[in-house]
Amino acid sequence: MYKGVRLSLAYRPDLVVERRVVVELKAVERLMPVHTAQLLTYLKLEGLHVGLLLNFNSVLITNGIKRVVL
Repeated sequence: MYKGVRLSLAYRPDLVVERRVVVELKAVERLMPVHTAQLLTYLKLEGLHVGLLLNFNSVLITNGIKRVVL
């Protein structure tokens, strides 16, 4: 709920692991600040502190992982 409006239908993270980590999946040329902002929004709405942003459109998957902590 935000200011009396239920947001559960509008904002849904791709994965929530063990109610501890939000995982947001992307397949983009490169990660942009808007993707990090989206993950931060999910973290705040879920009340969690750790998130992973995974970009599957990179040559090495390790280059497409970004860890975000509140």
